[in-house]
Amino acid sequence: MPRAQSRTPVYLELGTKKVFAGAIDWPGWCRSGKGEEAALDALATYAPRYAAALRRTRFGFSASTDASSFKVVERLKGDATTDFGAPGKVPAADDRPLDGAEPKRLQTVLRACWKAFDGAVEAAAGKALAKGPRGGGRDLDKIVRHVLEADAGYLMRIGAKYQPVEGGDPGKQLARIRPVIIATLSTVACGEPVRTGPRGGVRWTPRYFVRRSAWHVLDHAWEIEDRATG
Repeated sequence: MPRAQSRTPVYLELGTKKVFAGAIDWPGWCRSGKGEEAALDALATYAPRYAAALRRTRFGFSASTDASSFKVVERLKGDATTDFGAPGKVPAADDRPLDGAEPKRLQTVLRACWKAFDGAVEAAAGKALAKGPRGGGRDLDKIVRHVLEADAGYLMRIGAKYQPVEGGDPGKQLARIRPVIIATLSTVACGEPVRTGPRGGVRWTPRYFVRRSAWHVLDHAWEIEDRATG
């Protein structure tokens, strides 16, 4: 008999207005809906787009576009961030220590998501971005700058700093911040996680940093693809 395909473990972040569904083992594959069922359906719908982002990683990612293939392993109570439109809670799986090839795997996934974003930006150059609810109407340059500023903010959550240059080319600055992110991830992965910063702020684990960063950059890559016209 053929071997049954294992179900994909996911977690749910439950807000009052939105629910996020995220794949435990695949950072960046995370979508939202107005309820649990809608969030899981959205996650399944985006499986091919996530697969396209990871196609050069040799991880052999494949997933069903049927939400019944998911296994919910954790439910987290969301907050205002969830309802605003961003996942903000850390699944228990992200507190696991990193060992073996896992640090390199996470870095590879993050790099693949960066490439997907860069590809979307390049393909949309010179095109108009449709206005409307999707993305709030930012133009392409402002989306790139927003991603840069978010990356700089996320970087502080694992103990490093990068100050974006006001008025500088955001694309070139993204190219400069990414090696800093990879180097910081490598350093943090080699030691014990520091959960509080020097001013009392809560630090992110390397796993959660990659999860949040990958989600954010892919979300905007897909936004650009959906809004690009002409």
